[in-house]
Amino acid sequence: MPIRTPLVLGADGLPQQLQAGDTISAPTTAPSLRAVTNAESSAALVFGAPVYASATGAVKRGQANAKTAAKIAGLCSDASIAAGAIGNIAQSGVLVGTTAQWDAVAGTSGGLVFGTAYFLDPATPGKLTATAPTTLGQCNVFLGMALSSTELELWIAQPILL
Repeated sequence: MPIRTPLVLGADGLPQQLQAGDTISAPTTAPSLRAVTNAESSAALVFGAPVYASATGAVKRGQANAKTAAKIAGLCSDASIAAGAIGNIAQSGVLVGTTAQWDAVAGTSGGLVFGTAYFLDPATPGKLTATAPTTLGQCNVFLGMALSSTELELWIAQPILL
């Protein structure tokens, strides 16, 4: 069997042969994190809470009842971020939490439900729901798909005003 050299993208963005000593890295499912400030006046952001950008580098709890609050920037990846404090949000990848953490933001018992799509909740700020909003004036925002009771693969979509 002949030995073949794979093609890869070089630093200039053009295809080239894999160079001696180089390795191919596999994609990761770790979430892409971004540091932000909790701009809520008194509410802490809890793990898994969807947030929108309220100012440069600042976020508030998202809700699907208005377009502005439905433009989700990510989900809180820290256990808690106090009002005015700096913490991390996950913008892509797989967000892993405990079943109790997911129960707190999804209103479930036993964590997420495998294979279930989760959306931004129109009724409560900072929550997710397995029921897509259908009421006129609300926004449908797909957040991700449950891979298990503790893992949510983030696929944050732009809001669709109903």
